[in-house]
Amino acid sequence: MFKRLFTFLVVVSIANTSIAQDFEPKDYFTKEFHANRREALRNSMPESSVMAVFAFPMRNFSNDVDYLYHQNPDLYYFTGYKEPDAVLFIFKDAQTDDKGNTYKELFFVQKRNPMQESWTGKRLGTEGVKEKLGINMAFNGSDFKDFPVDLSKFTNIIYSLPPDLVMAKSETVNLAGLVNSFLRKANISLDQTTNVNTARRTYYKLTGQLREIKTPEETTMLRKAVEISCQGQNEVMKAAHANMSEFEIQGLHEFVHKKYGAENVGYGSIIGAGENGCILHYVTNTKTKVGNSLILMDVGAEYHGYTADVTRTIPASGKFTADEKLIYQIVYDAQEAAFKTLKDGSSFAAASNAANEVISEGLFKLGIIKDKKDYRKYYTHGLGHHIGLDVHDRAATNKLLKNMVITIEPGIYIAPNSDCDKKWWGMAVRIEDDVLITQDGYELLSSFAPRSIADVEKKMAEKSALDNFKLPVLKSK
Repeated sequence: MFKRLFTFLVVVSIANTSIAQDFEPKDYFTKEFHANRREALRNSMPESSVMAVFAFPMRNFSNDVDYLYHQNPDLYYFTGYKEPDAVLFIFKDAQTDDKGNTYKELFFVQKRNPMQESWTGKRLGTEGVKEKLGINMAFNGSDFKDFPVDLSKFTNIIYSLPPDLVMAKSETVNLAGLVNSFLRKANISLDQTTNVNTARRTYYKLTGQLREIKTPEETTMLRKAVEISCQGQNEVMKAAHANMSEFEIQGLHEFVHKKYGAENVGYGSIIGAGENGCILHYVTNTKTKVGNSLILMDVGAEYHGYTADVTRTIPASGKFTADEKLIYQIVYDAQEAAFKTLKDGSSFAAASNAANEVISEGLFKLGIIKDKKDYRKYYTHGLGHHIGLDVHDRAATNKLLKNMVITIEPGIYIAPNSDCDKKWWGMAVRIEDDVLITQDGYELLSSFAPRSIADVEKKMAEKSALDNFKLPVLKSK
């Protein structure tokens, strides 16, 4: 009786999951988009080649609890598949199986498992992959071990093994097993480091060439991620005050992201108040009161796999001090100088040189540095990077080309005990914006969030929907 009841509950649970999926977002990429990306890759592959694209491994959080799964961006790009334990093969030329059927790709995925799905969610399985993702040559991962395909016959075997994968000796159906089966079928030894590294470099080159130029569909997705991130910045500007904690400010950003449907953040949210802003990748966010300091907020929403990267620096009091204005204006002017260099065929180097000159001159005039060459003491990172499926997205060329999406993020960071007047100590300013390179210039995608001193102060003077959001005082000490 209990067994029949349990089986019934599992079936009902899966059925309810199917019903709930009717309310999922409708703006994911179409299967045609992913098919187009696979064909574009195939066209760029060398003769007699096959590429293997593996899913990323699961990560353990604690005991029997895993981190929220994040797919290998490349596999998502080429398929739309979001589950672990999978591998995609893309062939340069059509292959023929033992029945005379031809194919240009093979996809091995997680097998349907009603019992497991009642715990961790519904799986697509082979039929779901065929129907929803449009990949007809889809098989269960357990089929790969004995699947009749000789990968060793290809002159170019292109792959990048999953990062930090704990390899198993047996050829099981999990990711490690798929990797082992691949290595055997391709006659690859991991001791052949030169060949492994060559395959990885080719893999990055080919995927970078595709991913660095955004399609119209990708630009649309990035626009939404960026706008959501900007709205988070706007709401925090209106709500921020001296008694807030860094955690609370992080929570407000991410609440706005969730409200607009962003599934995640593209990286750990950076909320650095005062001297914490001088730590470039500060993500602990544990300061209990931001006080009347500057607050550096580097936060990016991830929407359907695509991430924004927007930074604003605001005064917790709502008004910049005279000295804070001087530092902020240098960073703002450096960003403006960099913007002016942007267009199809320009370079990060040209934009960086323009920003560097402004920062160097500005710090020198304020007496913070005595030699203009010393500006790197207080501006210690590069000017920007590509964004897309990764916050530091893959690229293959040094030029900036039409339809690339990049960040421009100059900053000044004056840590305590720096070799300058104490009045500057603890000041950190970064302004980061996301831009689309156009034929003759650029489009500022993150224009939704104010940047100038006057506009930031004006936004901070507005009323926030969160002004009256008060929770009961906790009784636990």
